[in-house]
Amino acid sequence: MRILDFRGGVDANSLKEFTQRSAKDTCEIRQTVDQIIKEVREKGDEALFEYTAKFDGVHLTSDTIKVTEQEINAAYEDVNIELLNAIRKAIKNITEYHEKQKQNSWMDFKEGIIYGQRVRPLEKVGIYVPGGSAAYPSSVLMNAIPAVVAGVEEIIMVTPPKEKINSAVLVAAHEVGINTIYRIGGAQAIAALAFGTQSVAKVDKIVGPGNIYVAMAKRAVYGYVDIDMVAGPSEVLIVADDTSNPVWVAADLLSQAEHDVMASSILVTTSKVLAEKVMSALETQISGLERRDIIKKSLEDYGAIILVKDINDALCIANEIAPEHLELAVQNPFEILPMVKNAGAIFLGHTAPEPLGDYMAGPNHVLPTSGTARFFSPLSVDDFVKKMSVLYYSRERLEEIKDDIIRLAEAEGLTAHANSIKVRF
Repeated sequence: MRILDFRGGVDANSLKEFTQRSAKDTCEIRQTVDQIIKEVREKGDEALFEYTAKFDGVHLTSDTIKVTEQEINAAYEDVNIELLNAIRKAIKNITEYHEKQKQNSWMDFKEGIIYGQRVRPLEKVGIYVPGGSAAYPSSVLMNAIPAVVAGVEEIIMVTPPKEKINSAVLVAAHEVGINTIYRIGGAQAIAALAFGTQSVAKVDKIVGPGNIYVAMAKRAVYGYVDIDMVAGPSEVLIVADDTSNPVWVAADLLSQAEHDVMASSILVTTSKVLAEKVMSALETQISGLERRDIIKKSLEDYGAIILVKDINDALCIANEIAPEHLELAVQNPFEILPMVKNAGAIFLGHTAPEPLGDYMAGPNHVLPTSGTARFFSPLSVDDFVKKMSVLYYSRERLEEIKDDIIRLAEAEGLTAHANSIKVRF
């Protein structure tokens, strides 16, 4: 992990490697994904099963694609009571947080005029849960609970097939009320959710993280269905001063780096002493971690410690990078909170580490990455509702403004629009 000295000043050019952290050339991947989507759309189950056999080595049929009730019951036998209680506590906290995001329909009544907004849940949503080198019951909770709170009628989960799907993932799904789970993954699963097959129902929206093929597939089907976002590699940026504990800071950087070799862990600090102690702590802690090979590659390629002259410069860097996770590990985090313009989630102080948000606190951990926190928001209840405007005018109130409507329509050359008003009078 490098130490970069920006105490002499920093500009956007200096930060290009962090703000333009591009993934691989996706042209070839995009072509593969487009072909998969085309075939699944045209051939349905036939193509879905062929690609599952090709990429996952699992031969599915219409009878085996769906996870059974017996498998769910067996998963409960595998999960110990302590983990089950932790899942249920997380569900409670996440639900309480998202309940506060709910919006109500409203109507405004004036003499002869009624207007308002109807807020309705989406009817059917698909959730993608990765099945790679780690299991993600937390992803099930974070993607499903806002949909449940919004009132979505049917939630369908897909997860890549294995000899046995992770028990904690199945239990988490059952605990939040997901009854339909398909053992399919990759771009073919996204295509099946977007267009439907003989076995898989078409949904209105697809959410959840996945690899580059899943991300490209979500991008390709956007417009046929809605999606949450196209997520890139995970990232954390920690702003720290000399009150920070270097062991804790190092642990937080490592926790992000273990996600993926392309994950980014950045420390921005005003303290050279802290920077050196964090470097030492990284070396000490990394040797005892199971995913150390992934961590080492991540830190080598995308990790950095940046020295700055003051907290103002640190916040300028944070706002420019617009990280997925931003930790303000400083003495008075609430004082500098108003300076934060761009971040997916903000963690305040020394005892609010990023994993707190990943699992238990309540705010959603599905966050904008790759600088998109400049214009995207975390997954929320809003993502699972649609809003319809409502309008009524009496004849008398319409007559008051008819000439203005006609003028505007004729100014745009839309005489049929104007005529729609004229014929009523």
